[in-house]
Amino acid sequence: MKYKMYDEMMEQPDSLRKTFESEMDTMNEVSKLIQDVDKVYLIGCGSSISTCYSVRDAIRMSATNIDIEVYTGYEFYYNKKLVENENTIAIFTSQSGETADTLASLRKANEFNMPTVSISNEPESSMIKEAKTPIITRCETETAILGTKTYITQLACLYQILFAASDYESKDALLKQLSEMPDILEGLLKSTEYDNRLLAQDFKKDDIFYCLGSGPNFGLAYKLAMTMLMEGAIKHACPEYSAEFRHGLIERAEKGVPIVFLKSDFESDEITQKAIDFCENLKLKSIIYELKDYADVDKLLSPFIFVIPLEWFVYYLAHYNGEDPGATRHIGKVRY
Repeated sequence: MKYKMYDEMMEQPDSLRKTFESEMDTMNEVSKLIQDVDKVYLIGCGSSISTCYSVRDAIRMSATNIDIEVYTGYEFYYNKKLVENENTIAIFTSQSGETADTLASLRKANEFNMPTVSISNEPESSMIKEAKTPIITRCETETAILGTKTYITQLACLYQILFAASDYESKDALLKQLSEMPDILEGLLKSTEYDNRLLAQDFKKDDIFYCLGSGPNFGLAYKLAMTMLMEGAIKHACPEYSAEFRHGLIERAEKGVPIVFLKSDFESDEITQKAIDFCENLKLKSIIYELKDYADVDKLLSPFIFVIPLEWFVYYLAHYNGEDPGATRHIGKVRY
């Protein structure tokens, strides 16, 4: 049986192509603005904040000229340190463009006379209309709750904007690989389905997953736990930085407990490997995704690569448990 999520996964490459074609000029304008500010605020919720985490950590690992802070919508809204007319820029991310938390923070930033940018998939949404600079991801409507094509395009916009403004010494090569990402994704959608369907069959009875990554992979580990496993597959899940394994999770690391590791051979993945070794000695059910098995790209682009096999894993995990991976029980129905 095919769910709506299947079609939306397969639409990711074309959505990315269309977004690059349509929005590149605007993204370049934002990159120029960033070169002249003291700080960049990135604001989002759910899958959207996961893209903010990934690009923040990718920039921090590679560039020295951009200061980034990430907030959820209401954390930004209630931040007492915001100053009117300070030399900053605020970038807001939301698939729908109507996320109440993020919209409230956009309106506050506008009141403080900040340059504001919204990245959203809905051209007629409040966030697109109210931001000083709107960027529209060209995905058409997305219905699956965990976000596939809107995630990949939103992440790509953030990477394009921030790396173009950065002093990362290999940014030209990274941005070239980013422009080639639609073709890379097409290959991964074909090559990673079978293995992850089998993996989902093996783990269908497990009810809790820990998700670990270092650097920009933490943002994807956050998305994997918070929106993919909990919302899509209806499984308990918890994300952590790999380096935090030995603080807390190490006491729950027991035989038969599944832990997903995202490993790209960053310097900090020395700690990821130590956690993997510890788990294997205790015979945990380690699920290890290594960048070298999927693509030869700049390591900082890891989230773009890993998300495809992870989507297949979650898609079939939901299916084998009788769940539609795109459906919701409460999200969008309960407001507070």
